[in-house]
Amino acid sequence: MAQIEVLSEVSKFLEGSPKMTIGGKPTEAGSGKTFTVIDPSTAQVITEVPRAEMGDVDAAVASARAAFDDKRWSGLRPGKRTEVLYKLGELIKRNINELSQLESLDSGKPIKIASGEMWMAGEVFRYFSGWPTKMFGETNPTTDDQFVYTLREPVGVCGGIIPWNFPLIMAAWKIAPALAFGNTIVLKPAEQTPLTAMRLAELALEAGVPEGVINVVTGFGEEAGQALAQHHDVDKIAFTGSTEVGRKILHASEGNLKRVTLELGGKSPNIVFPDADMKRAAKGSMFGIFLNSGQICTAGSRILVERSIHDEFIESLVAATASMRLGPGMDDETGMGPVVSEQQMKRVTGYIDIGRSEGAEVVSGGNRAEELGDGYFVEPTIFAGVRNDMRIAQEEIFGPVAAVIPVDDVDHAIEVANNTIYGLAATVWTNDLSKAHRVARGVKAGTVWINSTGQYDPSTSFGGYKQSGFGRELGVHSMEAYTELKSVWVSL
Repeated sequence: MAQIEVLSEVSKFLEGSPKMTIGGKPTEAGSGKTFTVIDPSTAQVITEVPRAEMGDVDAAVASARAAFDDKRWSGLRPGKRTEVLYKLGELIKRNINELSQLESLDSGKPIKIASGEMWMAGEVFRYFSGWPTKMFGETNPTTDDQFVYTLREPVGVCGGIIPWNFPLIMAAWKIAPALAFGNTIVLKPAEQTPLTAMRLAELALEAGVPEGVINVVTGFGEEAGQALAQHHDVDKIAFTGSTEVGRKILHASEGNLKRVTLELGGKSPNIVFPDADMKRAAKGSMFGIFLNSGQICTAGSRILVERSIHDEFIESLVAATASMRLGPGMDDETGMGPVVSEQQMKRVTGYIDIGRSEGAEVVSGGNRAEELGDGYFVEPTIFAGVRNDMRIAQEEIFGPVAAVIPVDDVDHAIEVANNTIYGLAATVWTNDLSKAHRVARGVKAGTVWINSTGQYDPSTSFGGYKQSGFGRELGVHSMEAYTELKSVWVSL
């Protein structure tokens, strides 16, 4: 064990009972209520944060509306907005050690993984800092006595509701494009992991983001989240989370027909063919499902393996998994940490029991790691003998559980891969380039990785097919979600 000492600035932040940010000011909940934040590695309380309700959301939205209407942000020259967003990205990187520890304590993820995520969050702001100077309109061909052009204008007040699996990255995915295209935002982080979003709001003010442009409210989905989704003065909601909650968000948004983008669940196929590099495919498949304790919407939780190599691959996957060390997030030797909460631990272990009852065979893991104390640790678990109609092959577990499914050939692999309500991502392991492109075209998924997995870049748009949601985040296509297109006709 190589437990890392908590930084003094982290201790100070936690001991100060972190506040929401509304109108640029540290803010308690109007009711005075708070809720506890738990360290999943120890099951111990690490701090308390405000429990926002409808009145607090009203105040945050009013603040964002005032900041949007008086153009304190969108009215700045584009180059200035670029400077501010770039500086915020740099501040994230400058405070990477503090943010990494907050993220690890809050979510349980290994500190070395958290550090990489903090760096990527900074990169998201750096990427979007370039967009304020590139929101070009168009001139349209018309008759000689007319001039027609288009304008790209911000949507208005945005609401961002984010999950607990990648707290700061998801905050960056919502805040950076909203601001890049001239909007203001109210962000509601997941109640399990609010801390880095709260700290980000402070860094934004330090970077020069005007008061009221970024507001962060902490609370529960059925209270603060629902109030934000149904608020009539919110023009756009961006939600990342489960498909079940996504449906509720969509319904809540009906009142004023606000624009909605949804990045939802997944049950992603990870397809291994006989011509793949077996060692590379096994190691990559292991990371594809067990990274972040399997709490990734794109996790390759359905591992489709051609029958001729099925047993050989199982052996390689089990061997690769054995090298992953399970432990506390703040131990720098940890490869996989706990799941985020007791509730999630019970969900995951419940699905492991379901898999056994359905007749699948546990070939690795399969239990809670009780030897690690009271934390929410679940062993990385591999099921063999899985049929695609089993619940562990169809339902999103969101934990470290892999279901290995044999397939006959390329056509069968594509058929099984698409036999799910989801369509978020897929991975293909093969050295046959023609086969790789054929599968990439055949699989219904928003992202396909070939001989790699889990790669993201701010310049590359991300989103899903089917019940994995609609709309795209990141990249050039995010402009569609955060701007309105206006046509202007001038008669000469």
